[in-house]
Amino acid sequence: MSTCMENTDWDFLLQFVSEPLEMELSDVPERPVAERTRSAVPVQVPTPPDSFTSSPVDPPAEEDTLVSVSTTFFPGAHIHSHPPDVVLLSSDSIFFYVHARALLRVSENNFGGLLPLSSKATTGQLGPVLAVPESSTVLNIVLHAIYDMPCSHYSPSFESLATALSALTDYGVSLKRHVSSSSALHSLLLSYAPLCPLELYTLAASHDLYDLAVPTSSHLLSFSLASLTDEMADRIGAIYLKRLFFLHFGRADALKRLLLPPPHPHAATNDCDFTEQKRLTRAWALASAYLAWDARPDLSTNAIESALAPLGDQLSCEHCRKALRDRLKTLIIQWSAVKRTI
Repeated sequence: MSTCMENTDWDFLLQFVSEPLEMELSDVPERPVAERTRSAVPVQVPTPPDSFTSSPVDPPAEEDTLVSVSTTFFPGAHIHSHPPDVVLLSSDSIFFYVHARALLRVSENNFGGLLPLSSKATTGQLGPVLAVPESSTVLNIVLHAIYDMPCSHYSPSFESLATALSALTDYGVSLKRHVSSSSALHSLLLSYAPLCPLELYTLAASHDLYDLAVPTSSHLLSFSLASLTDEMADRIGAIYLKRLFFLHFGRADALKRLLLPPPHPHAATNDCDFTEQKRLTRAWALASAYLAWDARPDLSTNAIESALAPLGDQLSCEHCRKALRDRLKTLIIQWSAVKRTI
């Protein structure tokens, strides 16, 4: 087959085509994961291999053979020190040339039972075509994760990423290892945190991906816990639901504690004695009570400053104004230091 490939003008035969793809939340289309090869001489086509061809002896003479090959996992790709020895066929008929040893190395169930360790799977010879239920988009993500390669340039949708995580689990691949904080797949998933934080947090919780759930939780500070449905709570699970509730309640309680102390009084002067300073204490108590009444875990420092800083406009004593500024500065620093993740 390699001799035929050398005599074939690939620049003429190969062309990139776009398959029907999903749209992600940001309306950025996913990039094609395959290229099609058309040839009038079926024996010159590198895929499917001969073992998959239904009529290798007498192919149709008047019809071209059209196959779709992964743009990353193709026969000549230099992604492994050995040549590919397994071909995976996605549900939408895209061929992926991979390595049995790479799949078996990360799988705890022989890649879903599809790859029993045999001499054929380890000698570098091209094995049979294995049909898998995943689409090319999902299978592409799965294989990039297994080979520890980034796939962000394909712009996969969140739904595709979620399906790929389930597929990795089905194939016996450890998600905690391949979706760790240092992995490319972790970074790609985390890019969806601002767009769909609840969905991403639920996905991380359902697979017990703590390293993914922690940074995602900071995007849920503005989420109303009262809007959680029973279905959402069931999908998140008790442990991660408890952590989310504790995050919200903990920040709300911390804000109330931080707001309670009024500005520190200064030494009495001829123009401002302790009785006069009680005006600032009462004003602070009223303004802080307003903030504490609807204490939100996502309350910004700008909102705190906007509510409390105007109190200084009603003060004639420069010492009281300074005490207010110092107290407000301390409050903002303390609130910024309160934990924002689970």
